[in-house]
Amino acid sequence: MLRPYSPTELSNEPIRADSLILLQSDELVLHSEFQTDTDEDMPFRMLDYRVRVYRRFPNKRMRQIVIYLRKTGSELVNENNFRLEKTYHEFDVIRLWEQPTDKFLTVPGLLPFAVLTQTKDPTMVLTQVAQAVEAITNQRLQKNIKILFLI
Repeated sequence: MLRPYSPTELSNEPIRADSLILLQSDELVLHSEFQTDTDEDMPFRMLDYRVRVYRRFPNKRMRQIVIYLRKTGSELVNENNFRLEKTYHEFDVIRLWEQPTDKFLTVPGLLPFAVLTQTKDPTMVLTQVAQAVEAITNQRLQKNIKILFLI
């Protein structure tokens, strides 16, 4: 026998994340999820985030990206969608260790991640990052980037 549920029984539990960044403009919400380790629930979590944001901003598009920071052999880092019966949700995945280091050395906001990219010499990259940070003339930007290294 089917039992009816009241809407209060469908409560939203808080989502735990390594690092979640939501930025919004008039038309778009950018959701960046930073992961140090794989999580088999990631595809569902991304769908859950999308639905929660849709509830609050139904007229905005959303771009979702999972950024894996630590190299792993797990196949979970390749998952970029969630499927359940007729429900399908897709998101982007970036594996930092596969990204070319040069891109990260030319954009100040990406400097803290450069050492995690595709490099054979992380010590050299860290030296290049330190030099690039010191060369930033905007003191506020330089300070903000230095703070990221302390986190």
